[in-house]
Amino acid sequence: MTRIVSVQVHDVRFPTAAAGDGSDAINRGDYSATYVRLRTDGPLVGTGFTFTNGRGNELTCAAVRALAQHVEGRTLDELIADPVGFSRSLSADVQLRWLGPEKGVIHMATGALVNAVWDLRARRAGKPLWRLLAELPTAELVECVDFRHISDALTPGDAAAILDKGLAGLDERLAGITRDGFPSYTTSVGWLGYPDDKVRSLARSAYRDGWRAMKMKVGGDIDDDVRRAGIIRAEIGPDALLMMDANQVWDVDEAIANMSRLAAARPYWIEEPTHPDDILGHARIQRAVAPILVATGEVAANRVIFKQLLQAEAIGVLQIDACRVGGVPEVLAELLLAAKFGVPVCPHAGGVGLCELVQHLAVFDYLRVGASLEGRMIEYVDHLHEHFTDPVRTRDGRYLVPQEPGYSSELRDESIAEFSFPDGPAWR
Repeated sequence: MTRIVSVQVHDVRFPTAAAGDGSDAINRGDYSATYVRLRTDGPLVGTGFTFTNGRGNELTCAAVRALAQHVEGRTLDELIADPVGFSRSLSADVQLRWLGPEKGVIHMATGALVNAVWDLRARRAGKPLWRLLAELPTAELVECVDFRHISDALTPGDAAAILDKGLAGLDERLAGITRDGFPSYTTSVGWLGYPDDKVRSLARSAYRDGWRAMKMKVGGDIDDDVRRAGIIRAEIGPDALLMMDANQVWDVDEAIANMSRLAAARPYWIEEPTHPDDILGHARIQRAVAPILVATGEVAANRVIFKQLLQAEAIGVLQIDACRVGGVPEVLAELLLAAKFGVPVCPHAGGVGLCELVQHLAVFDYLRVGASLEGRMIEYVDHLHEHFTDPVRTRDGRYLVPQEPGYSSELRDESIAEFSFPDGPAWR
């Protein structure tokens, strides 16, 4: 029996703002993690985190501490036996729920704790998380999903049918991505704070290294956006995919007008073209800019927002985030919703550690849920992987399937010591 005896929380921040890494139309921050360790009564340790952008990381750390009582002293088997009850105990804590519900700091703290529990579960099983999930019986996977508030779009019967169908051809699909890797795209070429020469050089290098899909940030001066899009398109040629990301900065009419100008660069999608809660605005933009796809999801607060985006036919690409919502079970609900509506999933992975996490979710989606690589890619950013004990690996622009037990979420001890805020040497 594995009992969780303590929850340790670390405020870890990396000074990325100065170089412009991660810069976009609204963000220029220091990539940070609210990092959680679950100590047990044995040798096993579970790790998880949520991603923030610097200042404010102390708030999610405080929220994890406030929720820790729902985890400390409980056994892993107890938490596994009632996954929905466990998730609700965090996201619907009767004294903290008014800070959400199921959104914001409390929900992100919930995700950090839930992710750590799933890491612990996978470590105990001796399997990478994607394999643990892919090998779970359909009934057990369905029991992980909280269908409250989404049953009008996805029922337990729908979920079971999707997961059962995913069993067909699973071994062949796994053999294929084990051999060839999982498709991905890089965002590292086009941060908004990079000068033109750096954008040109990075796009050229990325193409040379095998990347055939790249994303740039837009949402600054539109003339600058058009010029930078032209630079990247010239470097990657007519056949490579170019995606654009406005990071929520435009109004609806502004998004439509700006995309009419940017269409000359042949973007595959426009990501977060307006406010993330504006379901009807996304739907209007999608109708106006087609065949360019609208993609969103990295800051969607919960499964209900994803349900509405899909019901409104507001997006052509659904982007899950491993940390914004309440951890692995809520992401499972989102994957199943996307499959029900026939929309491909391309995980968001900008930020410290997100690449490490979402690779597991994308592989599971391919093996048991979506069962297709059509239109599917994982985002990749070439930042901060060296701080993880099991970092992502890529080859020729594709993720290699992770093999180590767990959720690939463990930070190196020396990185925690160096970048802990405010007392680590990097900040002193």
